[in-house]
Parts: sequence; structure tokens; C-alpha cells
Amino acid sequence: MRRVDIRGDLTVFGQMGEYASGGYLANSRVTGTLQTGSQQQWYSRNSEVGRWDGGVWNMVFSGVVGAPATDFGPLAAGGVGNKTTLDATPVSRETPFLYRAASGGLEIFVPNAKRDSVGVDWSTSADAGTSIPMSDVYVAQAGRDTAQTINSQLARGKNLILTPGVYALDKPIAVKRSGTVVLGLGYASLTPTRGNAALEIADVTGVKVAGITVDAGVPESDVLVQVGPRNAHKSDAADPTTLSDVFVRVGGPWAGQAVTSIEVNSDDVLLDHIWAWRADHGTGVAWDSNTGTHGVVVNGDDVTATGLFVEHYQGTQVQWNGERGTTVFYQSELPYDVPSQAAWSDGARAGYASYRVADDVRTHTAYGLGVYAFFNQGVDIREAAGIQTPSGPGITFRSMTSVFLNGSGGIEHVVNDVGAPAVGSFASPQVVAYPAP
Repeated sequence: MRRVDIRGDLTVFGQMGEYASGGYLANSRVTGTLQTGSQQQWYSRNSEVGRWDGGVWNMVFSGVVGAPATDFGPLAAGGVGNKTTLDATPVSRETPFLYRAASGGLEIFVPNAKRDSVGVDWSTSADAGTSIPMSDVYVAQAGRDTAQTINSQLARGKNLILTPGVYALDKPIAVKRSGTVVLGLGYASLTPTRGNAALEIADVTGVKVAGITVDAGVPESDVLVQVGPRNAHKSDAADPTTLSDVFVRVGGPWAGQAVTSIEVNSDDVLLDHIWAWRADHGTGVAWDSNTGTHGVVVNGDDVTATGLFVEHYQGTQVQWNGERGTTVFYQSELPYDVPSQAAWSDGARAGYASYRVADDVRTHTAYGLGVYAFFNQGVDIREAAGIQTPSGPGITFRSMTSVFLNGSGGIEHVVNDVGAPAVGSFASPQVVAYPAP
């Protein structure tokens, strides 16, 4: 949920005993009690709450007025806590949105990026962001527009609204102008048809992409969303290229294959609420059918992720190669359908780490990470560690857990060789800090 004002209480789980898997709240106010019940994990940022109630394993808050205090780890009264709170969000930007301007016409408001921000910001004033008139926007329609027609409008300097529908693309949507806005309504779905990417952002700065779904197709794509080419060098820390509410599915609605779902090569990029999912159910789902190696690969420096959900890929879910990266909240389920340990081993290492920071990275920060295991093929599958990272004075991890959800096998350590196994009976070992203080 974004930009909502709840004047009273809010319940975000089924009240008849159902399980709830987690969620995201940003730029919103709840004056009463926000009750999460059985939510396994949750991320709230830049919001206001009257009172927070509930949570199971990994509840993270940043820049939230009224957020509960951090209690992750052993509690003095026995048991363990599940909440991690940052006073401010390191880098944030609210999503672009349509609104009715004072002139009476529709415009797109593009909020500015902020650093160390707290609380809600619903302003549409000139000092809060920029308004784009509809005369500078091309409104695309599924079934009418192709990659060629969309790209021709982008080349003319237009911004882009993608209305609801499935866009079959024989080439990527190519964003080549700094500051371009690509706004999906109703989670417009982009689907490559020739093994191409669905969206490519050139070596430019300040692009904003929000509210789209990318569904992999066949033949296999090398990458589905690429932020900057491999040799990208242009960036702007004050106006980071931003991906908000960008969802990727490999399999599920139909058969699909992609090596990497999202690849970030540019520096100073913000990823806010990303869900990358190799399908565990639906159409075209099998170990050798909806193949996908990585959910997110970060090669750029100074990249920030706030709300990163990456699930079921067959290699490392997140591979972080850039320097000075920051993640605030990470949720990941390992692939359910691993047929054998031999099919899922990183060399001599059992399984693939879910969140891996490259061995040569010297500075990286992450808060609130949960990695979950449910190997459902009746085979004793093991993962050596949910998180794999170098250690050193520039490496800081806070609040990590591994969880055994069901099935067989499990996760041997939480991070590197630290943390107890998550094997059997909803085991959920915690590591409060790595390296240990």
C-alpha cells in the first residue's frame, strides 16, 4: 500500500486463521492500530502508525513515526524479537502518480528523491517534485502499441504511461533520455517474444519506472530489465534512477525463461519495492521449464534497495557486485523444486546463497534479511548459508534469520558459517549482527 490515510485501525491479514505471507507499506498513515497477525515478514517505510501489533520473523521499519523499537534477537523476558527499526530511510523516492492539477487537467507528479527521510509526504508543491503535463506523455494501449510505436514516442522526448494489458514486445522498450518517466497503470505487463529484454535503460540519469509487471517469455531472455549498459558511467546521486513497484515473473501465467530478471549496471540507483519471482506454481512450472538463475544482479555502485523480495531462482537470488550497496529489508524463499543436491550446488558448496555479496566488495550494508527453505521434492537438500558475504570494517549486516517452512533439508547457517541450522519444525535461528561487534 502507498499513499493511503487510514483514520482508525487497519488489519492486514485474514481474520479467520489464514496464514499471511508479508507485505509493504509506504508514505501512509494509520491513526489507530496496524495489526499484522501472522505476517511472516513486513516492511514499512516513511509512514505514521498509531500502534503496531504482530509479526512473526522479520518486521522492518525505516523512517516510520510511531514504529516499535528494535527487539530483534533474544529478549530479556525469554523468547526472541522480530522487529528492526531505522530512524530514517537512507534513500527514498515516492512513486510518480497521476493527479488533478490546479488547472483542472491531469498531470503526472514526480516526487523528488530524499536522503534520511522520515514520515509521510503527500505534497504536490514545486519544492516537493515536478509536474509533467499530459502533452509531454504518450499513453500506450496493449493490443495497439508495439515496441516500435512506443520507442518512437520515447525518441520524441515523451514520457510513457502504460495502460492495463499485456504488451508483447519483439524488442525492448528503450529509455534513452535522462529523467524519463515510465508509469504503469494496473500493473501493465511487458512480455518479450524473441528472447529480448522487456525494458532497457541507457547510460542516462534520473529515470523513474513504476508500477509494471514483466513476464518472461520463450525463447529465453538473458535479462528482462536492464538498468544501464554493462559499461554505464553516468549517475546522479541527487536524482537516482528509480524502480518502484516493479514485479517480475518467470513462469506462472505462461511458460517463461530468463537468466537474470533485473540487472543494475548504473551507479546511484534506487530499487523500491521489487518482487522478482521464479514461479513455484501456475503454468509452465518445472525445474527444467521455467528456468531462471538470478532475480537481481547489482553491478553498479551506490545502489540502494528498500523492500527487496526475490524468490525461487536456481542460482543466487541476489548477486551484489557493486560497492557501497545498501539493502533495507530482504525476503527470499529458496527454490522449492530442487530435484537433487547435485543439481543445486555452487561448486563444492551446498546450494547457492540467497543473498551474496561478491568476495571483492569492501563496503556493504543490509538490515532485516529473511531467507526461507521449503524443499518439496522429498530429497534432503541443504544450503550452506542463506547469506554469503566478505567480512571487514566496511561490511555491516543487522537482523538476519533463516527459516525452515516445511518439506525436507534446510539451511545450515544464517550467514557464512555463523548461525544455527534451520532444519525442521519451523526452526528460525537468528543472527543479530555480522560481523559480530
